[in-house]
Amino acid sequence: MSRWTERGDIPRGAEYDDRWARKAARGESIHGEADLVDSLTPQGGSVLDAGCGTGRVAIELARRGFTVVGVDFDPAMLDLARDKAPELPWIEGDLAATVIADEAGGRRRFDAVVAAGNVMIFLERGTEAAVVANIAAHLHPGGVLVAGFQLSDGYMQLHVYDALAERNGLELEARFSTWEGAPFDGGDYAVSVHRRNI
Repeated sequence: MSRWTERGDIPRGAEYDDRWARKAARGESIHGEADLVDSLTPQGGSVLDAGCGTGRVAIELARRGFTVVGVDFDPAMLDLARDKAPELPWIEGDLAATVIADEAGGRRRFDAVVAAGNVMIFLERGTEAAVVANIAAHLHPGGVLVAGFQLSDGYMQLHVYDALAERNGLELEARFSTWEGAPFDGGDYAVSVHRRNI
């Protein structure tokens, strides 16, 4: 069972979307993830939104001209994503095993993979290595994996994440404490940019 499923205190579905709508209504930026991915990815490139939830990041990236695919294992969250953007491909699947096919039936490659919303700490225990390997395999050489997650005891730690990334041909390029690019200060949240070097 994933930690996402275990946690009953996390807003889901419409409640999750409402939280972002309230922030936008207050004039707060709600697209830091899309801004960062946009700055790292060729204009009009392709992005896999891994753990896309209700589609906030994927939909914004598509609005900016990126080709986007969203993957999530939570059908209720995906239902909302499909309602909001039925024209985009939304795939229900496990990030540890789901293979997105290209037109020739091989594994599709992307210019970027984004894993926002604490995806890495909500994975099923013991699947972290498989998830990072599968995500890395969906990147073009030179493509970037951008992931942001809380740093808390009992969850994914940065040194473990970096080791998994390195094992799969991903090199740390930058690390921030926010999606807006504030320098990482060793605090309790990190946004990591790893580039595929093979």
